[in-house]
Amino acid sequence: MSKIKNYINETVNEMVHNVTWPTWKELQNHAIIVVIASVIIAVLIFAMDFIFGNNSSTKDPIWEGVLGFLYNMFN
Repeated sequence: MSKIKNYINETVNEMVHNVTWPTWKELQNHAIIVVIASVIIAVLIFAMDFIFGNNSSTKDPIWEGVLGFLYNMFN
């Protein structure tokens, strides 16, 4: 039990005295970067899905994708 208590005390000491915590402004800047990157990746995935998607189970031509539309147009 003393090893666990020692581990917790050392962890708290490390977190309080040796870790460099970011400022509030740095956290806000990094959060904005993460949100922007997430939106860009989501748009890219949607674009790839829209262009290359060819799901024959749906009858809605919007969800067939551009390649599916061209394939149906030439058949």
